[in-house]
Amino acid sequence: MASLRALECLVAVTDTGSITEAARLLHSSQPAVSQQIAALERETRTALVVREARGVKLTPAGRAAVADARRAIEAATSAVASARAVGQAEGGTLRVACAQSLTVPLLAPVVLDWHRRHPQVVISLKESVVADELYGSMESGGVDIMVMPGPVPDRFTSALVAEEEIVLTASADHRLTQRPSVTLAELDGERLVHFAPGNGLSEWLDHSLSRAGVRLKPVMRTSVTSAAPQLAAAGLGIAISPVSAVSAGFPGTVRSFSPRWVRQLVAVTPGTSDPLAARFVANLRTRGVRVPRDVQSQLI
Repeated sequence: MASLRALECLVAVTDTGSITEAARLLHSSQPAVSQQIAALERETRTALVVREARGVKLTPAGRAAVADARRAIEAATSAVASARAVGQAEGGTLRVACAQSLTVPLLAPVVLDWHRRHPQVVISLKESVVADELYGSMESGGVDIMVMPGPVPDRFTSALVAEEEIVLTASADHRLTQRPSVTLAELDGERLVHFAPGNGLSEWLDHSLSRAGVRLKPVMRTSVTSAAPQLAAAGLGIAISPVSAVSAGFPGTVRSFSPRWVRQLVAVTPGTSDPLAARFVANLRTRGVRVPRDVQSQLI
């Protein structure tokens, strides 16, 4: 296959009409340019240039080749420029997948900042409440960054970007909301607005409560993470969820656990993270989880 350097030599010879001038233009030597032209002629199995007393002329084959040679050089230049732009966050596409509840409190501020500071970067987003679905997207090469609660399987490369508090939500008049914090033991026997089996929080919560020896009575299940606090506020029971599931203007009451209960949020990337993804992850780490003021004021 013809080398890019050989094509550059052919174009330079065409533009200058001289091997000597082509060498000067390419900051090369006359023999080196001649060797590249000769190599290209061996590849094409035909003469591309004719050397005359007053310079060099293209043969019909040379004229046919030079048009494609120019396009190949332009494509190579464009490829380098595109790669450089992505590395400098000045272009490219960033494909992000995340746990559904993290879209607004964690991703939204960073995405907004990138829209303002890096408008040439296109960011796509895929949301899910099923961890295996997110893992599949990463393993198939469908995403560049995956943001979700940790820990993640050892086959993935992850970095801590934030910690998020786990909170209790209930109606304003619920007995557990009369103090600034609650213990897990105090929940025993309470009615629980639980998560549907398809939501990854369902298994996580069951495991956490079982380990603490606490038994609750599920009264209903929802697949939408942010719906659980709202249903609890309506009086159906209590809900235990990440604070990111509690929106501003929440009509119920939010309480911290004692001791404080947190989970780690991680950014998962392929084994070798590209500069664009690395910069986005760094921004996530700087921003952290955004908690509405009215919600934060109820937490210890």
